[in-house]
Amino acid sequence: MPLSRSLSMTSLTGVLPPWEEDELPVEDLLLFEVSWEVTNKVGGIYTVIQTKAKITVDEWGDNYYMMGPYFEHNFKTQVESCEPPNPAIRKAMDALIHNGCQVHFGRWLIEGSPYVILFDIGSAAWNLDRWKGDLWDTCNIGLPYHDREANDSLILGSLIAWFFKELTDHLGDKPNVISHFHEWQAGPGLILSRSRKIPMATVFTTHATLLGRYLCAGNTDFYNNLDKFNIDKEAGERQIYHRYCLERAAVHCAHVFTTVSQITAVEANHMLHRKPDVVTPNGLNVKKFSAMHEFQNLHSTNKSQIQEFIRGHFYGHLDFNLDKTLIFFIAGRYEFSNKGADIFLESLSRLNYLLRVHRNDVTVVVFFIMPAKTNNFNVESLKGQAVRKQLWDTAHAVKEKFGRKLYDALLKGQIPDLNNILDRDDFTIMKRAIYATQRHSLPPVTTHNMLDDSTDPILSNIRRVGLFNSRNDRVKVVFHPEFLSSTSPLLPMDYEDFVRGCNLGVFPSYYEPWGYTPGECTVMGIPSVTTNLSGFGCFMEEHVSDPAAYGIYIVDRRFRSAEESCNQLTQFMFSFCQQSRRQRIIQRNRTERLSDLLDWRYLGRFYIHARHLALSRAFPDKFKMDPMAPLKTEGFRYPRPYSVPPSPSASIHSTPHHSDVEDEDDEPYDEDEEAERDRMNIKSPFVLNAVPEGKKQQPGESRN
Repeated sequence: MPLSRSLSMTSLTGVLPPWEEDELPVEDLLLFEVSWEVTNKVGGIYTVIQTKAKITVDEWGDNYYMMGPYFEHNFKTQVESCEPPNPAIRKAMDALIHNGCQVHFGRWLIEGSPYVILFDIGSAAWNLDRWKGDLWDTCNIGLPYHDREANDSLILGSLIAWFFKELTDHLGDKPNVISHFHEWQAGPGLILSRSRKIPMATVFTTHATLLGRYLCAGNTDFYNNLDKFNIDKEAGERQIYHRYCLERAAVHCAHVFTTVSQITAVEANHMLHRKPDVVTPNGLNVKKFSAMHEFQNLHSTNKSQIQEFIRGHFYGHLDFNLDKTLIFFIAGRYEFSNKGADIFLESLSRLNYLLRVHRNDVTVVVFFIMPAKTNNFNVESLKGQAVRKQLWDTAHAVKEKFGRKLYDALLKGQIPDLNNILDRDDFTIMKRAIYATQRHSLPPVTTHNMLDDSTDPILSNIRRVGLFNSRNDRVKVVFHPEFLSSTSPLLPMDYEDFVRGCNLGVFPSYYEPWGYTPGECTVMGIPSVTTNLSGFGCFMEEHVSDPAAYGIYIVDRRFRSAEESCNQLTQFMFSFCQQSRRQRIIQRNRTERLSDLLDWRYLGRFYIHARHLALSRAFPDKFKMDPMAPLKTEGFRYPRPYSVPPSPSASIHSTPHHSDVEDEDDEPYDEDEEAERDRMNIKSPFVLNAVPEGKKQQPGESRN
């Protein structure tokens, strides 16, 4: 089923014009953002609200608050406790506290330092049965006693609705309140607030529908059968019917309903029976990642660190040239089918065959960074790093001795006899070091001891396709079943540094409402593979004329069979392996220039539009907005780079060649000229802290 163009970013909202202060008076409004992941990292929503905080605080100042559950450890390590600046908020908190419910206030120690209001669920758990009765009386939704997460979300929602009732009673008509709820866990707060007719504008965002995630995880042909599912039956069979009811009720109670991508908008229309009013794509605080032209140097530095790990992991079998080795990776939650690990492994098997048949001297080392159940590091992996370090120490000691003798000889005006400059003991030490690198087994596929080795999906498929890191394999696999950390004794790198050191991120997801992993690759100048079933892939297809020229390879998993998609992914990776080093450098430059498209300075405008629309629906007498009026679509669309030949095949050699060859007939390229052309295709960002001439500074706004 083709995607509806009415839900696209360009046709729906485009690049929104800046709202003038008299249209959306921030000083007369309070904005609350509610999520289970405020100060509480669980998944991707944490990244959304954390990275968006800075631009929202710049716009709203002290009139912006985040709300979520209180967890003692998170509060002590991430929040600076303080008093609320608004007396009405203090009174609303006191009303709950005097009734035995604990509420905590402070500044979240992230960029922007937003205020947070955190509700202690445990202190109010004694009200659970009464609040379950209220929910049933209000909307006939019953929660089973054994679903801890649903019960906790009801307690949080009841506390939030109670807080909003107290707050609006104190505030009266001014300032007006906007509350933005994220995902079904925050849904009860919205449902109860609306059922009690609390006077405030509400926005609800679903980042992924509950049922959609469950159905896709079960290997269902989801997108081709969206209109055929019996929603109630499917939710009931998976024992999530009550959660689905909370999600759907929240969607229909909100003044404005948004999703994070075009593909999720289509899904929500079928699963939740409401067409989103606005698509609010996820952004990043690009300033955090930006390294200007230094990003190429960072790639080289971090790649060297990854290569050191490879030297240790493949010791004794290091018969491939690291200068001609490319590093691919996939990372994220361990959802084998949803994240596309199944099609990726099959494609790697085919890529291995192509590289061997064409006698290509490029080697590909692929990292799977997906957390799974383990009991510790693999002894063989740790031994490899120890052997590598021992060899380095030996080589360094011999080098120092060689250097001193060479230095002394040159001081005497002599050319040393290289046959005698090292004695027998030196050769003995080196031979012992060489013997220490002998191994009688293949390099391990996984770096940890897996608890369910025999049934693990990744390991089972590696056995099926036969990628065992043998000498003949041109594709080597390293499964790291743990998130990366700079404190690891095995691969001591943070995720961001690891990404910068890779050549290609591969994320052929089947179910990916947005997709932060390829977005993070983009802003760090690393090419990536995504799909047209991910929000990120759809966004790039719409705003970039030739995504592949900018290092964004989009696999078609919507209108092609699994076999065809697998072949397409294989061809993308094989073509990437055929690029010269110069071509890869040019492509990284282009990829990094797309980062402006993902900056919250741009994508935050869709949230501005959603709030404005919610106010016009909640308070039509005060806030006017014609939802049917055509919006300006100044949008940005990067053209095909002028240096890329019109034929896709012309920029890539027809036969495999060395990746470091610098060919005279490579594509013409002037980085500065091409970068300037790209900048002309994206409008100047809407600067939230800019104040038009004759206008007064808004509360909490800062000047440059």
